[in-house]
Amino acid sequence: MYEKDPVKIFVVEDDPAYTKFIKYVLSLNPDFDVEYFTSGKDCISQLHKRPSVITLDYSLPDMPGEKVLQQIREFNPDISVIIISAQEKIGTAVELLKAGAFDYITKDEDAKNRILNSINNARNKNSLIREIDRLKQEISVKYEFEKSIIGNSPAIKKVFELLEKAVTTNIIVSITGETGTGKELIAKAIHYNSKRKSKPFVAVNIAAIPRDLIESELFGHEKGAFTGAVSRRIGKFEEAEGGTIFLDEIGEMDLNLQAKLLRVLQEKEVTRIGNNHS
Repeated sequence: MYEKDPVKIFVVEDDPAYTKFIKYVLSLNPDFDVEYFTSGKDCISQLHKRPSVITLDYSLPDMPGEKVLQQIREFNPDISVIIISAQEKIGTAVELLKAGAFDYITKDEDAKNRILNSINNARNKNSLIREIDRLKQEISVKYEFEKSIIGNSPAIKKVFELLEKAVTTNIIVSITGETGTGKELIAKAIHYNSKRKSKPFVAVNIAAIPRDLIESELFGHEKGAFTGAVSRRIGKFEEAEGGTIFLDEIGEMDLNLQAKLLRVLQEKEVTRIGNNHS
């Protein structure tokens, strides 16, 4: 269960009667810290107050609702924007949801419950985002060089020097050592101390993958590329886009596939099996 912190809410509504209705709805929860605005520009000018939820009237006197949504998203895409509108056009709702709105609520008799439920859902989402950020920070701290790799011998100090060089570049790193010496630990230390730390770290144990599946596992395949390829599959390289892929026990790979892998590493491009485009 997510922690129920007080939630900062902006209400953007130019209809005094509906503003009164929303005030009543939100007063039902004492944890809500609410500010009210009658124009999109007033709301945007106060975004520095860091609201976590904004209820936004679609029809405002100064700016169209989609424009206000766009500027809120540009300021902070994690703010949950709930569109409240008298329009019941499905197309409008779909377009706004595609543009990043958290929810779309029509001004009808069910609005009260839907507004409260939507705000609570947004609250849970924000709590989850904070938890993910906290865990990412914990992982980064866990893999700080001196905390994840213990030792002060000349050899270990040399390893630290090499790690410092590796984290500042996008070079391909070869990590050698006997089984159990901590090659994946080194790989994670590089990843979580680099600019790529917010992106995926994907570890692949080559020795654990059947030889005839390695190419598909690494590079992916298109639907119908071979017997049994009933749908498109994203390979491990694409999963690690922007982050780090760690290929363990690479010496177990077939020599022909090693040649294909070398080309991927040199050209920094991946072509799925059955596709002619990188």
